[in-house]
Amino acid sequence: MNSKIKSELKKQENGNVEVSYTIPADLIIKTKDDVLQEFVKDAIIAGFRKGKAPIAKVEEAVSEEKLTEHILNHILPTAFTDSVEEHKFKPAMYPKFEAYKITSSKNVAKDTEWQIKAITCELPEVIIAKDIKKKLKKDPKDQNVLVKSLIETIDLKIPKLLIEEEVNGRLAQVLDRIEKLGLTLDGYLKSVGKDVVKLRAEYEVQAKEAISLELILSKIAEQEKIEASETEIDDFINTTGEDVSKVGTEQRGVLKRVILRRKALEFLSK
Repeated sequence: MNSKIKSELKKQENGNVEVSYTIPADLIIKTKDDVLQEFVKDAIIAGFRKGKAPIAKVEEAVSEEKLTEHILNHILPTAFTDSVEEHKFKPAMYPKFEAYKITSSKNVAKDTEWQIKAITCELPEVIIAKDIKKKLKKDPKDQNVLVKSLIETIDLKIPKLLIEEEVNGRLAQVLDRIEKLGLTLDGYLKSVGKDVVKLRAEYEVQAKEAISLELILSKIAEQEKIEASETEIDDFINTTGEDVSKVGTEQRGVLKRVILRRKALEFLSK
């Protein structure tokens, strides 16, 4: 029996990374048994006490869709981690999984294979020239001149998937604001003289620029050994009106990166 998952990696021109997984029958069957054992603990089946129903009865009561979903939820995280190590790539985000060959999870034959595709991406390599400061346009009254020049000088190829994620996030925020104002999307678009296609196109440009700027400034901060102290992070938090003691480690990490990027921009403007 071969319970090893086979994986193949393909890098696409748009910057995305596609990993194809072939999951063998014995692993599907074993994982299915583990999942059903978990279901048994909370199953309420007529004629049996909670957690005491036969596994066959529990399987009958569970929908095939739910069973398949839980089997994949057990298998795919480990499969993805293993493929990252095997193919030596650095994913920029957790993948989106797509099933392109799945048979019945309730009738798994010995020669069954499930095929799943994971789509993620890698961050582009950022190369900063030593004389970068000399190449940039600057205006002491308008920092946007420096930002625009920086993005144009270091033209990064941002993966399509990253741009789509950023765009979707921005659109979600717009929709949320529109709903809070009691407006409809059509009404809002008419008021600003745009349609969905145009709005999305604008957000794609903005997303590419925002991601590029973040990567470039982070690289400059790294190269120039720019640091952000805990005191600077505390001071930043105080400007927001939040209680420093209530800001968690993860949020502090985000704020630290913001400070580093600001300091990198200051370094370039001098």
